[in-house]
Amino acid sequence: MKKRILTVLSEFGYWGEELIGPLEILDAAGYKLDFATSKGRRAHALPPSMDPTYVDPPLGKPVTSHEMAAKVKKVEASKRLENPINLSALLPERPYPSSSTFIRDFEKYNDAVDSAISKILATYDALLLVGGSGPIVDMVNNQRVHDLILGFHKADRPIAAECYGVACLAFARDYHLRKSILWGKHVTGHPIEYDYHDGTGFLGADINMGPPPYTLEYILRDATGPDGGFHGNVGRNVSALVDYPFITGRSTADSYKTGELLVAVLEKGLRRHGW
Repeated sequence: MKKRILTVLSEFGYWGEELIGPLEILDAAGYKLDFATSKGRRAHALPPSMDPTYVDPPLGKPVTSHEMAAKVKKVEASKRLENPINLSALLPERPYPSSSTFIRDFEKYNDAVDSAISKILATYDALLLVGGSGPIVDMVNNQRVHDLILGFHKADRPIAAECYGVACLAFARDYHLRKSILWGKHVTGHPIEYDYHDGTGFLGADINMGPPPYTLEYILRDATGPDGGFHGNVGRNVSALVDYPFITGRSTADSYKTGELLVAVLEKGLRRHGW
């Protein structure tokens, strides 16, 4: 193994513990994490995820400990997240079908994606998609993120995703088949009970969207189909699943377990856990 993980973060805010959890586990196991963002701008933690006094509205309790807040602030103050890989430079943009040269442009696009993915797979063992509200803006419906996911999926490499990062998996679809790669798989993710009624916000954007713009549970239930399934595990302290090649974590409290499962998949051949 190369012991390197490509880690995608949102430029509109990641949730602190959802990076720290897998980061600490993977660091301890000897992996190197390289970070990527949609436009190559440095990612930052969402302020509530560094505030131990912040009360999560659906859960009715603080979800960030003083220790975790300090860990997130330490990473934020370091240079570790500086100069991320720019996905818009790494992977091409799919051409519009209205182009007068669409067929030739589409051929060039597919060749360029294949070439880029080949180089990425020569470097990285797995892909990690960190959660938070930010991914809703620049990861979930990002064609380049989808191409990354499809590349790792076709190569049968592990793909880990947390919280709203799991939504990226539901929308990553072969251009021609247009069927979710989660079809027939079992995943966890943000359940309805964890959704905000108000206050969904994004770093660098002066906006309160109110509730999330979509109900992730419904999307995942539809994407997994009748032979797969969504598992919210509401009432359980931890919800993290493996249905290879996917490792999915429900939310903040599931971050360390997600990292542990990713290591178990890579080093122990784990193929199923949690359902």
